[in-house]
Amino acid sequence: MLQSEIPVLGFAAYSGTGKTSLLKKLLPLLKTQGLHVGMVKHTHHEFDIDQPGKDSYELRKAGASQMLVASGRRWALMVETDRGGDPILQDMVNQLNHSALDLILVEGFKHEAFPKIELHRASLGKPLIYPGDPTIIAFACDGDPPHDLHLPRLDLNEVGEIADFILGWLAQA
Repeated sequence: MLQSEIPVLGFAAYSGTGKTSLLKKLLPLLKTQGLHVGMVKHTHHEFDIDQPGKDSYELRKAGASQMLVASGRRWALMVETDRGGDPILQDMVNQLNHSALDLILVEGFKHEAFPKIELHRASLGKPLIYPGDPTIIAFACDGDPPHDLHLPRLDLNEVGEIADFILGWLAQA
């Protein structure tokens, strides 16, 4: 099970369900409640946050195993690894500054053991995750829930309802 000084909550769903779209609406609601939220997002693709031609990109490509770019308003750390395969969520959570956060939200990492809300759109025809994952704590869908659902049911299209659930969960955590 994931270990963290502060609560970590994930959103588990298949591609195309709208995880990022939901989070883009959810984060401002949580911020208005005074929460400082960290994010960890899993991707299956190789990616760059800096662009070819920029100094940071060129220095990283030249061999820097860690490249920190800083300005007066933000900083970013890119770390190159020799490891193949998926990242380990615990390692990613450990990289965040826990003293500056109230909550860590995670997009993806659906196969790791930590509290998650399952997002489900029946129209996508994907299987349910919660029957095989005891760490799912709520089920958010855009239609009728499964008849045997034993979890809190949330409306996937009602971001305020999801925010309220998270605030209640945090109060208990």
